[in-house]
Amino acid sequence: MASQRRGAFIVLEGLDRSGKSTQAAALVSRLKTINGENSAKLMKFPDRTTTIGKMIDAYLRSQNELDDHTIHLLFSANRWELVSAINADLAAGITIVCDRYAFSGCAFSAAKGLPYDWCIAPDKGLPEPDLTVFLDLTPAVAKLRGGYGEERYEKEELQRKVRVLFHSIGKQMKGGKWQEIDASSSIEEVEKAIWKHVEPFSDGCTSSINGLWIE
Repeated sequence: MASQRRGAFIVLEGLDRSGKSTQAAALVSRLKTINGENSAKLMKFPDRTTTIGKMIDAYLRSQNELDDHTIHLLFSANRWELVSAINADLAAGITIVCDRYAFSGCAFSAAKGLPYDWCIAPDKGLPEPDLTVFLDLTPAVAKLRGGYGEERYEKEELQRKVRVLFHSIGKQMKGGKWQEIDASSSIEEVEKAIWKHVEPFSDGCTSSINGLWIE
């Protein structure tokens, strides 16, 4: 008897202004064209529509101040409050394309000086993505893109540290679940490079969903 096929969990990561949101929307559109309107869904973290998400949004817009430990735990809680929805969609055969995930939470908080092991601890056990595509871009190039500097973390020095941490996280991921591509190319070229990695997952997965950072 064949295994039941579920939706794939695809994450796009990268520095601010690396093109994640543009590419995530394009990817969802492509998957819907291939598999039908209800076959794919876009998700973004932080999800700024929830109660916790609204607190995070105010922080990112520099409208309030929070301790680094506090905001890190809020980011994690924002992911956990949507785990049931993620699992339900995947089980229903819907592929999720997620704009940022736990890797961002870890990279940004560790870049601010919090211990790496402490940063990943709250997110252990979250659904592990089937594939994470890291859109690699130097902070110097990102800084030239429109809107840069509008939010709290869009500072070149911090972004440099975050990039190093993203590369470190990627090296720890096993089984080809982390792929890096050059995000400095044209939108069309980046889209093509992303699809090369996503295409094998375009009709879903048969494997079970693992827990993130669980050995």
